[in-house]
Amino acid sequence: MKFNTKTIHGGQEHDKAYGAVMPPIYQTSTYAQTTPGGHKGFEYSRTHNPTRAALERSFASLENGNFGLAFGSGLAAIDAVMKLLKPGDEVISTNDLYGGSYRLFTQIYEDFGIKFHFIGMENADKIEDFVTKNTKLIWLETPTNPMLNIIDIKKAASIAEKHGILLGVDNTFATPYLQQPLILGADIVMHSATKYLGGHSDIVMGALVVKDQELADRLYFIQNASGAICGPQDSFLMLRGIKTLHVRMQRHCENGKAVAEYLNNHPKIEKVYWPGFKSHPNHEIAKSQMSDFGGMISFTTKGNNYNEAIKIVENLKIFTLAESLGGVESLSGHPASMTHASIPKEEREKTGVVDSLIRLSVGIEDENDLIEDLRQAIG
Repeated sequence: MKFNTKTIHGGQEHDKAYGAVMPPIYQTSTYAQTTPGGHKGFEYSRTHNPTRAALERSFASLENGNFGLAFGSGLAAIDAVMKLLKPGDEVISTNDLYGGSYRLFTQIYEDFGIKFHFIGMENADKIEDFVTKNTKLIWLETPTNPMLNIIDIKKAASIAEKHGILLGVDNTFATPYLQQPLILGADIVMHSATKYLGGHSDIVMGALVVKDQELADRLYFIQNASGAICGPQDSFLMLRGIKTLHVRMQRHCENGKAVAEYLNNHPKIEKVYWPGFKSHPNHEIAKSQMSDFGGMISFTTKGNNYNEAIKIVENLKIFTLAESLGGVESLSGHPASMTHASIPKEEREKTGVVDSLIRLSVGIEDENDLIEDLRQAIG
């Protein structure tokens, strides 16, 4: 089954009760049993729910995995992965990381005795320099948030396999439409499904996908024991959003390219970060592991002027100034004061998250309207 078909049919079946084409919303907490333990596969909705189960099969299908898990948020999904670890374990992660992930790692799990190494992974060979006998997980984003760095998943996977380490990939920016990390050797794929998978800025949800049965069983146990699941209504909405993922992503990529090229030629713009440029340091790796370059773009204004950046995001009319990304509508953000404010300023700036950096999530509106909006806001 090809990807475009998977978005609509992957892991799905018609409702067995009445033949409903769309999975029904099973808005129930519990299920009748004929005898203790005698049920039809569902006993309590924290553990299993038919609507959520349909969604989890869809997640698995999209990422070419065998098992999918749906959580109440992307951070809840990452939290479940962290619970695979124990005190004394070490994690190697990229230094250009979503602020919420950084906060979870440093302000919660470091207190539980987990040690984190945040390193530049643009040259993935450097990962091996930080591997110790205690390293249990390599965690990466590619493209990264917000600097759009590209990390070689195959290289990271070869290092992880060599040392018997799990490799987890946050695939939120790329989506499975553009990139499928399990095929490239990852053990775990994570999504903030809030973003592109849902696609309409009306759901908060996270996803994990794996191939290995034993790993899946451990994560299912954590999911059930910790309880950070999503409800049936959100599961239904997510399934509905996924059905248009392929057509949305095509337009996100087209508009992203047009906006990136416009900004790259603008006299007031210092630097544009987008992996589709041949000048991007890892453009060739992006070409090899992605089918296109996505709709996420970051840029800086000349002079690294904080006030100028704030003026631009406040003056945009079609690009809405808001947290999050990946919806049909275009969004703008100021990472230093919004999504990455939890990272200390000194650490932010080492990776390029300076005060003049603006991040765009390019939506599926008319590209000429988006460019005109940027023109009037930048001046």
